[in-house]
Order: sequence, then structure tokens, then C-alpha cells
Amino acid sequence: MRVLLVEDELRLAENVAHALREGPGFAVDHAEDGRTALDLAGNLCYDLIILDLMLPLVDGATILRRLRSRGNHISVLVLTARSERESIIQLLNDGADDYLSKPFDLGELIARAKALIRRGKGVATPTLQLGDLTLNTAEQTILRAGRPILLSPMEYRILEYLMHRPRIVVSKRELLEHMYDYNWEHHSNVIEAHVSNLRRKLDEGVKHSSIENLRGRGYRLVIDKPIVDEDPDL
Repeated sequence: MRVLLVEDELRLAENVAHALREGPGFAVDHAEDGRTALDLAGNLCYDLIILDLMLPLVDGATILRRLRSRGNHISVLVLTARSERESIIQLLNDGADDYLSKPFDLGELIARAKALIRRGKGVATPTLQLGDLTLNTAEQTILRAGRPILLSPMEYRILEYLMHRPRIVVSKRELLEHMYDYNWEHHSNVIEAHVSNLRRKLDEGVKHSSIENLRGRGYRLVIDKPIVDEDPDL
């Protein structure tokens, strides 16, 4: 998942970005002012925006209203030093999905961020299920037909993204946009290598591939029912 963090306090931004990358493994782009934030939000794909209110050039409340007026429905978590009831009500009425008062606990921030991303994709619980494949986003564990599967951080992130879009073709470009931040140098061959390793690990001991490769279009996760290999001696 890819997050836009809009925060002008550099030390706080570094701490939050580090926690988001090391915890749930999000890609994080950082904007120090409101104008940069609007440019990034208008040109790149994000799964969540974490938005401070007191910003140079354009304040957070204005950013929020502009995003909603443009029809941008991405989930927004507001960071605010304001605690007045009227201010909070106004933020929610302007289109904020949740808010967190400063100072805040990083663990709570991560939990709220993950919950907002889930709800934005129409999922209410931390457990994603597709056929015999189960992914617990809270524990970051994967089971297929009851068998635990160990993945690298990037393989896990790709699988989580695909499980939010089951049976839908996801292009390599879309995966790149949601797996890496803009400071990361990458190319589509990196995605191909990770998907190949992910498919091999998911399909160990089963007959059919869990991830289809549609030439020129992308990848599709298709697990409709348990397909465990039968014992040829039976």
C-alpha cells in the first residue's frame, strides 16, 4: 500500500514514515507543504493520505476540501493539535475519514491507518479470505489449505494488494505505483521477479497456479476452492 504523508515537522514526519515502512510495510511519499501535497495527490495513486492541518502554502483543511471537491474519495486521516469539538466536527463534515490528536502513539496511528485502508477497499476485518488462502493483515500471516506460508516483505505486500482485488487484472504499473514510493528506483522486471517467487510459494503442493499472468495486461489472483494435490498412489 502507498501512503502520502503531509507533515511539515520533519522529525515527526521521519518517525511516522519509518513506522509505516517498518510496521505494515507501506510505501510512503512525504510532502512538507500543502502545494506539494495537492500536486502529488492529483497525479499519483495512494491508498491513504495522512494529513497535518498546519502547513505552509496551503493548510490541511483547504487541501481536504479541494480533494473532495475534485471527487477524490481516498481515505484521509487528519493529524490535528486542535481538540475543540467544533473543529473536529468541521473536519469530519469537510470529508475527513478519521482524526488523531497530537501528540499520538505511533501504534495507534498504524492501527487507524490500516483500518482506513481496509474500509476504503470494502473490508471490515483484518482477515482476507479467498478460497483456501487466508491472509491476516494484523498478524501478517498467510495460510493456504492450513499450510503456513513465509513470504518476503515485498511478496507479502503484493499478495495483500492482490487479495484486495481478487479476480481482477492488476497491471504491473499499478503494482509498481502501490508498492514503491517516488524516491525508489525500480522497473517492471522487479515486479515480475517478486510475483514469480510469490506464485511458487503459494502453489507448492497444489495443482493450479494461484496467480495468472495475462500477457500485456498484468496479473490476476484466482483461487476459487482448495486444490490440494491428490496422492497418485490412492
